[in-house]
Amino acid sequence: MNARYELIIFDWDGTLADSAGDLVGSLQQAIQDTGLPERTPAQMRELIGMSIQDILGRLWPELDPAKVRSRLAAYRARYGWPKTKARLFDDVLDTLAELREAGYTLSVATGKSRRGLDRALADTRSRELFRLTRCADESAPKPAPNLVEDLLLRTATEPARALVVGDTEYDMFMARAAGVDGVAVGTGVHDEARLKRAGAIAVLPNIGALPPWLAGRFDGVTES
Repeated sequence: MNARYELIIFDWDGTLADSAGDLVGSLQQAIQDTGLPERTPAQMRELIGMSIQDILGRLWPELDPAKVRSRLAAYRARYGWPKTKARLFDDVLDTLAELREAGYTLSVATGKSRRGLDRALADTRSRELFRLTRCADESAPKPAPNLVEDLLLRTATEPARALVVGDTEYDMFMARAAGVDGVAVGTGVHDEARLKRAGAIAVLPNIGALPPWLAGRFDGVTES
């Protein structure tokens, strides 16, 4: 019986970073400036965690996705997205340091682009805490299992030894498709019932609850 996980794979937005408001605000501003049909904040929040391509396709299924991307790309090239500085939830840095000290390998699988994640890691001074990171523009995005499978391969980790931690059903679907356990946190956009239906083996209030959950789960369990 496996006594513990070795690799922990974190989502970024809504799991480690308190970014939902900034993401919605940036997209709202871009929509207004480009003349795209308006969408509500609730509709946008619902899709946080997915790749930008999937977000656009779901927000405007009636429009040609290539034209939507082209319009937003032209807007971004001219004006850039509204600049915001990434902010981690209060207990994240201490929790990540505790987990790494306990011997876990930490990684990130995110719907952000590589450019966006690198900027967020620099803003939060957290880059050194993660051994590897994978982004939506480097592999098939969530809920496909590819991001997780890439990290398993690169760290030579068996699926049974890995844990995905996220705040949306997309994270849980990704974990399940890769044959990996998924734990959800309640700091994001999907509620507890929805996260459990998606396959979460536990729903924790926040990242700070992860170390005691891990300790309790494996208390008294020995390797075989």
